[in-house]
Amino acid sequence: MSNHARGLWGYSGRTAAGEALTIQATGMGGPSAAMVLADLAELGVGRVVRVGTCVAFGPDARPGGILIVEAVLAVGASAASFGVAAGDAVAPDARLTRRLTEGLGEEARAAMVASLDVMPAKSEAAGGAAAADMQTLAVLAAAHRLQIAAAALLIAAETERGEHLGDEQLQRTAARAGRAAADALTNPQVEG
Repeated sequence: MSNHARGLWGYSGRTAAGEALTIQATGMGGPSAAMVLADLAELGVGRVVRVGTCVAFGPDARPGGILIVEAVLAVGASAASFGVAAGDAVAPDARLTRRLTEGLGEEARAAMVASLDVMPAKSEAAGGAAAADMQTLAVLAAAHRLQIAAAALLIAAETERGEHLGDEQLQRTAARAGRAAADALTNPQVEG
């Protein structure tokens, strides 16, 4: 365990199968996430899966759902700092996304999400996306620039209607998403 780099918690070790795995907090917002990803790239990281939370939109949105990001829409002005124009979308790595989809099956659904600069998120600001967060665009855009394969899983921690996921359920859902991410990252069929 380490919290020396930028004061953020990180854990490095080996999976039960003996594969190297690092779990790293990225702080709050896109700039922090991009900076942490650049640090990880310098250490030789070649694949990442962002596991985070989001606000889900729409009448069918429920707290606790897992979204596999199929694209992230640039909504906030900070997108330009990652080389993405407002209104453009960034796609995740197809192989990692496929492995996440295979691993989670019907436990998750694919969705386009919007990355905003500030919260709370409102659907009318999200360009038709199913959900919104503050980091996924930065992670995917920075990963493209750094030539790192990247994908993302988001947990609907709340809905636009004000429904919130309880702490215990969030922990259980995060553990499930984390296991799926670890499997996708350490599967020998996923090279990158």
